[in-house]
Amino acid sequence: MNQRIPNSEIIEKIKQLEAKFRASGQDLSSYLEGLLHADYLNYWDYINLDTLLTLQQPRTSFKDEKIFIIYHQITELYFNLIIWEIEQISGHRDLSLTFFKERLKRINMYFDLLISSFDVMAKGMERDQFMKFRMSLLPSSGFQSAQYRMIEIMCTDIQNLIHLREREDYRDINITSIDSLFEILYWQFGAMELSTGEKTLTLQTFEKKYGDQLKELISDFRKKNLWRIYLYFSEKDDELADLMRDLDVKANVHWPLAHYKSAVRYLQRDPMDVAATGGTNWQKYLPPRFQKVIFYPELWTEMEMAEWGKSWVVKEVFGS
Repeated sequence: MNQRIPNSEIIEKIKQLEAKFRASGQDLSSYLEGLLHADYLNYWDYINLDTLLTLQQPRTSFKDEKIFIIYHQITELYFNLIIWEIEQISGHRDLSLTFFKERLKRINMYFDLLISSFDVMAKGMERDQFMKFRMSLLPSSGFQSAQYRMIEIMCTDIQNLIHLREREDYRDINITSIDSLFEILYWQFGAMELSTGEKTLTLQTFEKKYGDQLKELISDFRKKNLWRIYLYFSEKDDELADLMRDLDVKANVHWPLAHYKSAVRYLQRDPMDVAATGGTNWQKYLPPRFQKVIFYPELWTEMEMAEWGKSWVVKEVFGS
């Protein structure tokens, strides 16, 4: 049974609405008339459910392809939430330590959900179906997730995303050419033709669509990525450092290794490994021990960085 609101409360709310609309030069009575004729909002309309359920368009008749599509769509939605939280942090006019930490907790929560959900990919499809329908996906690849590249750029100084063999040479430089730097970011080397060293079609099309946008983001976030914001808080705060470390290991160890575990299940065949769609070199690209992408090296010991990703392998492979 609905509780009846006293007339005095209704009158007070109408006065508040009138003040709000008057401040923006609007006529409250017109809006009230529109409200009088408007339909009630339904759940399915609010989340655009009918449209949402039309966005899965398999390219084959294999039933498990729908699982593959939906999982990747869910992943991109979580990426979008992470980006949204980072934008709130970087764009906050009067950022407080409390606000920063609460948003970092949200980001870490989203990564936890992403990591734990990857069993949908690792265990949720028949291998025979996947090995067949994957050939209809060429040359697309999860490598082409621009939102994840955005998350990386927004989290750390761009020098930390340079390929490992070049990283030390660029550690302390004042970046002047984003174009040249872009060519040696670590992910570039994950989509090169193994035989020729040339960019795959997967990488070429990705750069054509998102290259300029990513370069602009690099420029925009040079001074307001999460690491730079972390440095703004001069007071020592152990919880904040722990949250940053937690984000680092979730994004750069647990998440890529969740992919790796799935890739091994579907793509590894002894004595020959199957190439990933788009020709990406998953054997060298996914394991953290090869890339050693670390957002916040200043927060880790030399030993911890030397053994980057080892604890996950010990747990997953040896169960300890």
